[in-house]
Order: sequence, then structure tokens, then C-alpha cells
Amino acid sequence: MKDQRPTLEAVAARAGVGRGTASRVINGSGRVSQASREAVLHAVEELGYVPNQAARALVRQRTDTVAFVAGVTEDRGFWEDPFYSPLVRGATSALAAEGIQLLLAVAQSRQEHAQLTAFLEARHVDGVLLSSLHDGDPLPSRLDARGVPTVFVGAPTGYTSDYGVDLDNEVGARRAAQHLIGRSRRRMAVITGPLGIQASVDRWRGFRIALAEAGLVQGPVMHGDFTRASGAEAMRHLLACDRDVDAVFAANDLMAAGALDVLRESGRRVPDDVAVVGFDDTWVAAATDPPLTSIHQPIEDMGREAARLMLARLRQEDVPERTVIFEPRLVVRDSA
Repeated sequence: MKDQRPTLEAVAARAGVGRGTASRVINGSGRVSQASREAVLHAVEELGYVPNQAARALVRQRTDTVAFVAGVTEDRGFWEDPFYSPLVRGATSALAAEGIQLLLAVAQSRQEHAQLTAFLEARHVDGVLLSSLHDGDPLPSRLDARGVPTVFVGAPTGYTSDYGVDLDNEVGARRAAQHLIGRSRRRMAVITGPLGIQASVDRWRGFRIALAEAGLVQGPVMHGDFTRASGAEAMRHLLACDRDVDAVFAANDLMAAGALDVLRESGRRVPDDVAVVGFDDTWVAAATDPPLTSIHQPIEDMGREAARLMLARLRQEDVPERTVIFEPRLVVRDSA
């Protein structure tokens, strides 16, 4: 049976323009008058024209797809972490407005990571948004070597990136410490995130600096992996080794929620006996018992900004600010 789908030539004829003009409109070129653009788009809608995406990609050497890769492990699942949902939502909305799809590329095992790296190196996507990468991850340098445009969400440890967005994590942690100090807390414990991630290092450093400035000695430290279970385990160890702890700073909301679970089980009152502050201010913070005081980061805005930088890279546009640092703020609830 003959293919009855409308052709590009039919669109051009209906719009009263040449084939080249119709092609430029459909391919998103800016070198078309507004009147011609409107005529072509009207013809596309009238005829129900659907471009051949595979052919477009071959001719333009573009896939109109950007991958989002998070540095998760088998112990720390992508789907359970509330940080990623608003981040992906922000990036998706900004890219979709320009006709570009966001591909979620989650690799947890070593084999999956190797397969994903090969897929990205083969240029099956136009660019890659990278988040939460661990120290020593070879993916950024391998993508650089292949000329794949990358934009980071969160600075990777030991890697200098030209394009990225981040939060001032050190300042955020300082504000958490200053809040607890203002609440007359003096024996403050810390539950860090994985120290192979730069944000975890910066948050711990910021908290230590604020304590030192106030003339206080940091209490015990436990290391978690950003999961609720690791926060609970860390809190059990903290209670076992130091019953005098009167405050806990956890490097994300999930670990803070796990700490709250254990404090409640142990009969410790929050915040009367032990105050708790988290980080990220995700939906988890408002859902804990009691609601969690947390350091807010505008995650969805960060996703949109990362997508804006990626679009600039794909268009080879010069941007005055290639690294954008967002400001954290303290959101006070009932836990501290």
C-alpha cells in the first residue's frame, strides 16, 4: 500500500513557501521570517505532517535528545531519593520547550555503568547532564575525549568543569550550625553523606567551620550514604557512643528522617532532647514527625538552569556565566 502520509513538499505547497523554507522551520532554524514560520506551522497542523525523526537526525547530526546521568550505586537507588524528581522536572521542562527530550540513564551495577558509558560515547545523545558523581568516576573525561557536551549538577570531586550548576553547600551547612548554636546546642553530631561526593565534603566542612568560629568542638561523626536506612544506622551508633549529643546535622533529608525514626524509638524527644537539621528541603522534610528543619536548595530551578547551559552548548553560544552557584536558605520547622 502506498504511504499516504503528507510530505514536506505538501507542507511547503500548502504554506506557499519553498521546500527549503519549510525544512528550516521544521528543523528549528532561525533564518525564516515570522510570516513564513507561521504559515508553515499552520500547514503542518492542517495536514498532520510528522517529520521523519531518524532522517532528520542523520542529516542534522543531532538526536534532539539529552541524557541525564546520576552517580547512583546499588546501595543508593535513584528512585528513592527525593532530590532527583524536581531536578529532572526542571530540566525536562526547559529542554522540552526547545523540542529536546530528556533521557533518564540510570546505571547501578558495574556492568550497567560500562554499557551506559559505551552508549553515551557512541553519541546516541546530543549531550549529557551529570549529577552526584563520585570521586574518580571516569565518565566525564571519557565524554570530553569524545567531544560530548556535558553540564554538571553539583561539582564533581577532583574534576574541573566549564559548565555546571551547584549550591553553595558550605554556606548552607554553616547556616545549619549557626541555627543550632542559636538554639543553645553545644554537643552537635554530624551524619555526613558519601565523602566521594563533593557536596558531602563541603557540607561537613561548612558545619565544622561554623562550630570553630563559635569556639565549639564538633561532636561525634558518622558517615552515611544519603539513604534513610544509613541515617537510622548512624543515629543508633551516635546514641550508643555519646548520650550527651543534643543536636544532629544530617547532610540530606533522608538521613535526617532516619535519625528521627531512631530518636523516636529510643524515647528521645525532638527537639527538646535532641534537635535535628537536614539538608535539601525536599518533600521529605515536611512529611517527618516532627517536620524537619532543613537547608533549602532550589532543585527545580537548578535543573532548568542546567538545561539552559546545555542548550547554549548545543547551539555553540557563548554564555557569560558558565558555572551558576545557587544560594541556600534555612527553613525552620519543628525539629530544631
